[in-house]
Amino acid sequence: MPVNLDAPVADSLLPVAGVALGVAQAGIKYAQRRDLLVIKLDAGATVAGVFTTNRFCAAPVTVAREHLAADKGIRALVVNTGNANAGTGEQGMQAARATCAELAQLLGCAPEQVLPYSTGVIMEPLPVDKIVAALPQAIANLQADNWFDAAQAIMTTDIVAKAVSRQVQINGKIVTVTGIAKGSGMIHPNMATMLGYIATDAAIPQPLLQLMVKDAANASFNCITVDGDTSTNDALMLIATGRSGVVIDDTNRWQMLEVVTEVATVLAQAIVRDGEGATKFITIQIEGGKDAAECKKIGYAIAHSPLVKTAFFASDPNLGRILAAIGYAGVADLDVEKLKLYLDDVLVAENGGRAPSYLETDGQRVMQQSEITIRVVLNRGTVNATLWTCDFSYDYVKINASYRS
Repeated sequence: MPVNLDAPVADSLLPVAGVALGVAQAGIKYAQRRDLLVIKLDAGATVAGVFTTNRFCAAPVTVAREHLAADKGIRALVVNTGNANAGTGEQGMQAARATCAELAQLLGCAPEQVLPYSTGVIMEPLPVDKIVAALPQAIANLQADNWFDAAQAIMTTDIVAKAVSRQVQINGKIVTVTGIAKGSGMIHPNMATMLGYIATDAAIPQPLLQLMVKDAANASFNCITVDGDTSTNDALMLIATGRSGVVIDDTNRWQMLEVVTEVATVLAQAIVRDGEGATKFITIQIEGGKDAAECKKIGYAIAHSPLVKTAFFASDPNLGRILAAIGYAGVADLDVEKLKLYLDDVLVAENGGRAPSYLETDGQRVMQQSEITIRVVLNRGTVNATLWTCDFSYDYVKINASYRS
């Protein structure tokens, strides 16, 4: 089960003026399952996004980038689960474009005003006919307060839907931010998450919106990992409708970025808590580094180590595995004599080896917790970084061994 993660409460998810969401059952992989989402935007909304840097990126990623670059004003997003439409060549590109064209015709806009997204099995043809047949159902279901169903419709191996809302007062008016995300495995974002959609009723110019989504991603989704695999389909989108009447500019951008980043962080951490087979939620704090790059390099070496992750699953304080990961992280001039390693409040290592005060019983006590913090104090600078990961359990292997069945 997910680590200290409850399903969102539908009534807690606030509508964002200018956004309507509709879901449908297309039968893409499973029957009787909501697997298609349409997000309709009022005219004048601005949209920005960050996408996977995986060179084998999915066809919908390529098409979405093209349509954003066309700058014709995005009016809709369409998301399908059950099929990634990745590794599908020209056939996949045609399928993504056909989906956009069909939805555009139904909504009365141009195909370039529709952004497509897919998630699921890689290297299988997208069943466009099933999607096209279900689009009218999704459109008929369009509602402003449909965020809960939308979060469920984009799930794949997720156990719990991921959605959150926040409000903030800017310039004397209330601004709403609501977001949904999906992800559980194949999680090591290199710009975004598996799929994430965050909307606000503030008015944000597109260039500023693009900076904002990048900054929010770097502070949230780019700080998580489940298994070290970067998906072919990653996308994080930020939508601003302007319907609140609050205009975001240089005078209030940081206040707006703070709440967007908070929403993104809640969603990103939820993905780790719902990591495939996860039983432990692990925070990795790297402190006193020379720069952010080396802090993240060390943090990810720990987070990606199968030996570290399986030790945490077993609640086994075999903490020399963490030292080994730090050592091979690739920081060539790291002085291990200055480094200190903590497990929560327990000093584990200092001066290049086991701390004299460390007791195995203390390590065992911390390892049995469902939430654990690893602190690595480098004592070589002033830069810090925080990452979030989970353990590896038997269920991770089971889930991924039978993913296509």
